Amino acid sequence: MSNAMRTLGFVSLTAMLLVLNACKNKDPSVLKVFVRSSNNELMANAKVVIIADIYSNPATPEYVDTVLTNSSGFAYFEMDEFFDGLEKGEETGYFDILATKNLSEGTEYVRCRAHITSVKTVFLQP
Repeated sequence: MSNAMRTLGFVSLTAMLLVLNACKNKDPSVLKVFVRSSNNELMANAKVVIIADIYSNPATPEYVDTVLTNSSGFAYFEMDEFFDGLEKGEETGYFDILATKNLSEGTEYVRCRAHITSVKTVFLQP
């Protein structure tokens, strides 16, 4: 085998590996929860808890996280750690959302997917 053929083979293999690596989805997995009052106002500093629905179909593994909404009225959950812990090929999780501020509370349900920003709004009831 000549040096030219070896070099061509090496270049081809390198190019193929670069293409395969570029095909991996590197977008972050995010759940964004907006919290609004019963008057439709965005609520800063509301407590938002997400709880995995272990009874969903397919079942979502146990997971709980808590975040306060920012000054724009949304909670930002980075879900990469959750999805990295799932078996290969599993890319969906179902969560109950509980939001509270002062004496007001609200609930919602959301499907979250890997490498996508999922968005849900929770309305607080007095």
